[in-house]
Amino acid sequence: MATTLASPERSRVIATEREVSQARDVLAQLEGPQGTLVVERVGEAASTMPPEVGRILQQVLDAMARGGTITVTSVPKELTPAGAAEILGISRPTLMKLVKEGRIVSHRVGTHHRLKSEDVFAELKARRARERAAFAALLEAQGDDD
Repeated sequence: MATTLASPERSRVIATEREVSQARDVLAQLEGPQGTLVVERVGEAASTMPPEVGRILQQVLDAMARGGTITVTSVPKELTPAGAAEILGISRPTLMKLVKEGRIVSHRVGTHHRLKSEDVFAELKARRARERAAFAALLEAQGDDD
């Protein structure tokens, strides 16, 4: 049986070898056209799972199938600057600089800033894209030197 380590907002599952094998089997059985997950219920027609739910389940099953540790965390719709900074891997002052520059939208609740989690994750995605582009440019420049 999987070992579960829990805290109020987070639970971590460490799968056994048997569960790793089961995850591989389930993932293979559920994959439909274009990688979508298909759910069949006894006595009912097959239906396609909503893409968002399917992607989450695929990621969990894929991680389990590779024998990885899975951590499930919930993120509120609104974040404090400290929480947003932690997700982005930057300091709170750096985050507030991004807010001041208009790179991340925030709103005020009384005297405190709040950020929508979707905006924070959009910035994280954009930041990673910029990092990948910079790394690719670096590799290309290095290749030109040879």
